[in-house]
Amino acid sequence: MAEPQLALEKTEAPEGTRDALDEPRLIEESGPALRVGAIVAPTLRDLGLRLVRVKISAAEGCTVQIMAERADGAMSIDDCEQASVALSPLLDVEDPIRQSYRLEVSSPGIDRPLVRVSDFERATGHEAKIEMERLIEGRKRFRGLIEGVERTDNPRARLRFVGADGVVGLVDLPIKDMAEARLVLTETLIREVLRREKAAKKSAKRASKNRGARAPDDRD
Repeated sequence: MAEPQLALEKTEAPEGTRDALDEPRLIEESGPALRVGAIVAPTLRDLGLRLVRVKISAAEGCTVQIMAERADGAMSIDDCEQASVALSPLLDVEDPIRQSYRLEVSSPGIDRPLVRVSDFERATGHEAKIEMERLIEGRKRFRGLIEGVERTDNPRARLRFVGADGVVGLVDLPIKDMAEARLVLTETLIREVLRREKAAKKSAKRASKNRGARAPDDRD
């Protein structure tokens, strides 16, 4: 892999952001993907990012896809580039994959995986596909609207779904018992994501203007 070309700088995040960055994933990978995740997570944390998912696929020989994001769910192209530069030599040294591979760092995307309690809270009102590791009410696969999240020692996501008999039901699914969970791409979800991005750009623009404004000269 190419040697890093960007200067990496570890920055201290505000306390609230640090808490969000340290929120644990309740849904994790297994095997080599789990090992990769354990290696890259601390470095991502130093860059102000948090790991979302690691996926190893046979695409183009072998691809290691690392999804990451900032605490607010944002992930810019610059973030992806900086993370890739930092992770490439780290993975070369640790060597968790015993074959050549292509590293891909990306945002989670609109139809993102849900891995933390806060992911489910942010996804309330949207449709999700969930696969459980064990049977819940006689089934492992669910698709429906996330109604809310119960924050306890064993957090649960409440899902409104339509059963095979056409009857609408409610089920509380323990997040720790989920094998996989991800949002379903819908028009409602797309509109909300676009609205959030627009609001974030406006906020960044206002912050930039405030930084550029000159303070009045109080000298006589």
